[in-house]
Amino acid sequence: MSFRSQLTAFSELRVPGPVQSVYREDCTQCFDSIDDPTGLDVCLYCFNGGCTGPRQHTALHYALRSHPLVLNIRRTRKHVVRDEPPQKMSKLAIAAETEADRYDYETTVKCYECNIDNVDKSTGKLSAVVDGVMKANTFSRQEEVKAWELEMTSCEHILTLQQEPARKIDSQLLGHCSLCDLQENLWLCLQCGNLGCGRSQFGGIKGNSHGVEHKNTTGHAVAVKLGSITPEGTADVYCYACDEERIDEDLGSHLANWGIILADRQKTEKSLTEMNVEQNLRWEFSMTDEAGREYEKLFGEGLTGLKNLGNSCYLASTLQCLFALPQFKKRYYLPESDLPTVEDPAQDLETQMRKVADGLLSGRYSKPDPDALPSDNSDGSAYQRGLAPAMTKYLIGKGHEEFATMRQQDAFEFLLHVFKLITRSKHKAPFQDPTRAFRFVIEQRLQCLNCKKVRYRTDEQDNISVPVPIKKISQPEGTSDEDKKDEYEPVTLKACLDGFTSAEIVELTCAACGSKDGFSKRSLFKTFPEVLAVNARRFNIINWVPTKVDVPVVVGDEPFFLDDYKSPRQQPSEELLPEDASENKPSFVPNETAVQQLEAMGFPRVRCEKALHATGNSDADSAMQWLFAHLEDPNIDSPLDLRSSSAAAASSADPEKIEMLGAMGFGPPQARKALKETGGDMERAVEWLFSHPDDMGGDETAAPAAEGAAKEEPGSGELPAKFQLASIICHKGASIHAGHYVAFIRKLLERESSPSWVLYNDEKVVKANDVEEMKKFAYVYFFERQ
Repeated sequence: MSFRSQLTAFSELRVPGPVQSVYREDCTQCFDSIDDPTGLDVCLYCFNGGCTGPRQHTALHYALRSHPLVLNIRRTRKHVVRDEPPQKMSKLAIAAETEADRYDYETTVKCYECNIDNVDKSTGKLSAVVDGVMKANTFSRQEEVKAWELEMTSCEHILTLQQEPARKIDSQLLGHCSLCDLQENLWLCLQCGNLGCGRSQFGGIKGNSHGVEHKNTTGHAVAVKLGSITPEGTADVYCYACDEERIDEDLGSHLANWGIILADRQKTEKSLTEMNVEQNLRWEFSMTDEAGREYEKLFGEGLTGLKNLGNSCYLASTLQCLFALPQFKKRYYLPESDLPTVEDPAQDLETQMRKVADGLLSGRYSKPDPDALPSDNSDGSAYQRGLAPAMTKYLIGKGHEEFATMRQQDAFEFLLHVFKLITRSKHKAPFQDPTRAFRFVIEQRLQCLNCKKVRYRTDEQDNISVPVPIKKISQPEGTSDEDKKDEYEPVTLKACLDGFTSAEIVELTCAACGSKDGFSKRSLFKTFPEVLAVNARRFNIINWVPTKVDVPVVVGDEPFFLDDYKSPRQQPSEELLPEDASENKPSFVPNETAVQQLEAMGFPRVRCEKALHATGNSDADSAMQWLFAHLEDPNIDSPLDLRSSSAAAASSADPEKIEMLGAMGFGPPQARKALKETGGDMERAVEWLFSHPDDMGGDETAAPAAEGAAKEEPGSGELPAKFQLASIICHKGASIHAGHYVAFIRKLLERESSPSWVLYNDEKVVKANDVEEMKKFAYVYFFERQ
């Protein structure tokens, strides 16, 4: 590198800002990390993390971006004797053991352009940039902090804050607490400018609670932690009256009242949220069966665990089940392929799905944690360290009001969200969308109870949500209230499927005979998928809170047949209802799966149908959000007026809107149908198009045969339809917002002649001993067609 080139290279260096992503934990394209013998290279320009092993993702990054300087980071574990296991701590507790206590770090600066492995760190800006990289939050930690902060709000004490007359606090007064000599953990009262130390906190952070004492003496409730203030305007703001961390939207002006300018501040201490995240990720627990015996630990290809990122077990269990399927393996596990790289792999869902596939399936990371102490495990061996899918979690949850948070989520809703994202992604030949394996066609048959004429309608689905019949076991007479426990009679999977496909009466006016007696409606399979995802509806809405009902569902390991649930199609003796629509023709038939999900939550059917019509008839989640936003509507319980809706839809095919959708890659027939289905709402039309990727639009009144010629239906209608249970997602706990998810997957293990059940409990992967009992209480079942 010439002298001029060196000057240019060093002049482009910038210290990472507090909100900038620094990928200094693992490679953005694989799970090689700073714990590997050759370490991880962090680009000193864009802070991308690249592996230094055989895959050489750092070299690929340099070839793509021409960023020559990297910081190589190697981390090794310090072996210390732990006197006692970590204790459960409260939300704001601080871990006693820090990164510096646990690890040694070795750093060197390398230049790929000059092939120099040890550039002088004191050159130019290098020292400051290297220091900034090492002190910055890792990408995963930063996203965890952001997710926790999403849950913070302001409060009345901040919104009504009345500050005393403005004055500039002398700099010497900002050096220590006003009542003691502490110079850290200092909190500034935003009302009067007093500086008091915080609470003494576990882990060695000193404090004499003089900030609380000031509040008790003066009633001034709102304070800001000085060391947490950043130039971007973020800081720890605490309300002692609420005893909660809060957000102050006017922090800049509140600080300026005391002569503190945000642009002049530098963050010097960890925020409460950062310390909270550290503690929440330190949970450890043993894995033993009911007899107290530790499960057999498993290692190898397809036997890799996923680290809990803080309430992320719903994600881990779902990904384990998906990537155990051959369709996902074929689509994303491509170890021998020459794959194109992208400029920002951490922000590319395709790259992150391939990264997860390689991590889970290759077996390269499935080994005992070398840093674990033998004393941590009763049998003297160690569990896996587990892979942290932080980048995948961020991308899947990005923009979603629930999955972007650190709260526990519903695994089934998450599964459907993942399907939606994958379907929207590009799948260039020869790659195929793996979610097509889940798709099939449900045929709905409507028959007028008076004239007996029929109409058939088909809907494409990628799952079924089956009702679980609930019948309580009566308690023996004389059982005390304390000893009473709700128990339910076991039901079979067949009983659940019978309920899902059973006929029901719907209130519609017949277009042929004018009868208002209603219609008999029944839904059966027209085609069957390669993989059938079944949600056992165990959650009921009780006082607006989703509550789990533990009804045992008996599902065997042996293959079973779904032939009895195949639609017989139109029979020669049946007469079809006229296709020329009268004003009473049922122009909208709601998504029955979504209706059943909403009804299981306690919503009346008329509300369910209205919500689905308003949200494009796509899914229960969108409809539920609409319902909560329209509960106070005066006509919420009025029947859906399909005539006015049809009129609105008919006038919705605005040429300008069709042109806008055409610019997004959708043809005019697709655009017209999407706008018609959503009443002309552009945003909902785009959502509908992504939710119905195979619907090419066209004439909706066409005969079924013509529809079949327009596109290939997913799934297969051939018999026999033989299925076998492949995996399950189980939930322990009474609420979807609490408890824990694990996955059980049926696998043929090495040196075994028949498949066994493997339990994936976050990073712990073990051979399951008592799966029969767990299968009865599964939440999501995955059946593979044989």
